[in-house]
Amino acid sequence: MKVNGVVARRFLKNPEKIQKMKVDFDRFYKYDELTKLIKSFAKKYPELLTLESIGKSGEGRDIWVLTATNQKIPAAQKPAFWVDANIHATELTGSTAVLYLLKQLMEQYGKDARITRLLDTRALYLVPRVNPDGAEWAMADKPRFVRSATRAYPFMEDPVDGLSQEDIDGDGRILMMRLKDANGPWKKHPTEPRMMMRREPTEVGGEYYLILPEGNIKNYDGYLLPVNKSKEGLDLNRNFPEKWRQEHEQLGAGDYPTSEPEVRACVDFWTKKKNICGGVFFHTWSGVLLRPYGTVADEEMPPEDLWVFQTIGKHGEKTTGYPAISVFHEFRYHPKEVITGTQDWLYSDLGAFAWVVEIWSPMREAGLTDYKYIDWFRDHPVEDDLKMLKWADDALEGKGYVDWYAYDHPQLGKVELGGWDRFYAFSNPAPKFREREVAKFPEWIIEQALMSPKLELVDAKSTEIAPQVYAIDFVVQNTGYLPSYVSKVAQKRNLTRGVIGEISGEGKAFDLIEGKARIEGPQLEGRAHYGTLTSFFPATNATADRHAFRWIVRGKKGAKVALTARHDRAGAVSALVKL
Repeated sequence: MKVNGVVARRFLKNPEKIQKMKVDFDRFYKYDELTKLIKSFAKKYPELLTLESIGKSGEGRDIWVLTATNQKIPAAQKPAFWVDANIHATELTGSTAVLYLLKQLMEQYGKDARITRLLDTRALYLVPRVNPDGAEWAMADKPRFVRSATRAYPFMEDPVDGLSQEDIDGDGRILMMRLKDANGPWKKHPTEPRMMMRREPTEVGGEYYLILPEGNIKNYDGYLLPVNKSKEGLDLNRNFPEKWRQEHEQLGAGDYPTSEPEVRACVDFWTKKKNICGGVFFHTWSGVLLRPYGTVADEEMPPEDLWVFQTIGKHGEKTTGYPAISVFHEFRYHPKEVITGTQDWLYSDLGAFAWVVEIWSPMREAGLTDYKYIDWFRDHPVEDDLKMLKWADDALEGKGYVDWYAYDHPQLGKVELGGWDRFYAFSNPAPKFREREVAKFPEWIIEQALMSPKLELVDAKSTEIAPQVYAIDFVVQNTGYLPSYVSKVAQKRNLTRGVIGEISGEGKAFDLIEGKARIEGPQLEGRAHYGTLTSFFPATNATADRHAFRWIVRGKKGAKVALTARHDRAGAVSALVKL
């Protein structure tokens, strides 16, 4: 089959008879199971998939990366796209999303035209789990929920007093505790007593409660109940180099940029793989597509790059149903603070178009449409809570919001456990929703990967212009949407050279009369920066997407001359001509 002039290499023997890989999308895989599964994929599809470890986690687990591409042309000679997941410990659905994408790519190659074209002409680097240690803690029989990695930070000591969150009744959940307190800020809803609502600012004379995380208390004095921060306070997503700030400005930042082995492994890989043009990082939850910047307004971004981000975002909104928004403008935890992360680093330092996907929106599932992503958690109408509770009752079958039940707490005495099981209802989709949710993303990822620059051969020929003197013409072009340099940020930073043309031959096949054996040509434009046909802006160079190399050589008729052109991000092409 041919797809846009690219021959689809359907080289798997009898692909229709190959049994499909079994992946359970309604459950999460622990590290050993996940490793076994992706090794099985690599073994089953050796022509399309390789597996390697890019480093070790803090507890010594391999961080696996799968390279998906038709290996008849090596990945290093193609534009590439990065996809990773689960940098935050409890955000396990990201791993499910990568596995779903992997399965689609492998099983639809040779059947789906776009996937075939993708793997024939591009490469994808897939990391199902950046943070295997934190994920293991989250999936333990008695779970520990931490933000990211499992080493103690910023201090080594265990707390000597206060409440530490944990599963105190051994049911595998970490819920909430409620206890009566005359000065408590919470009260029962008048018609739905399971649900707690805020006490009015000047309200008195009612029955009020304290709401605390489920956990044990050290050295309780009968009065004070401070909730301890996790001893494991790292946030791996704040450990990247771009605008890294110390702990007093950015919680979880780590000792220095890339101090954590998981982050260092990713940064090392990205900086060595010059062909990465973009990336998607799977997180949970909010049901949004997040783009840079996280630290400055859109006005600080090169307009051309902003327009590309907006184009990608519109496609993402159409295919996923998620809104595409700016982190700085619409997703800050506090209006006076900014956040950094992988997408900013990949764009700002490497000039690749990068997005964070926050999988899953329970609010949207419950029918809430007019809500502001982060602001909603600070304040929203009590009617929203009633809708959320009804949705949990109907859709989550009582597992998302747990009816309060009595428990004899070892320090507090009689309390009640219950309320939201955040891990089940919020941090991840419930099992029956997971496959439906992660199925939204492959098309958008494929679109982005296919937008990358792609070097193609236009013509290669020799013309005798005098006895045994030949002009060698070698014409290449960028057939991708993006320019060869990918972004204006990358162009400004000179992160890539222009297209490199080389000529060679066996032995003394020819002598160069004019031109060098290796020539650095220009960057090649794509189709990203064209205006409309009704635009009053001056027309651009219509052939800025191509370049013609020319050499004058002296050699014997029939001698073979090898020509190659390559670009770090746009791939490579070659041709063989006879004099």
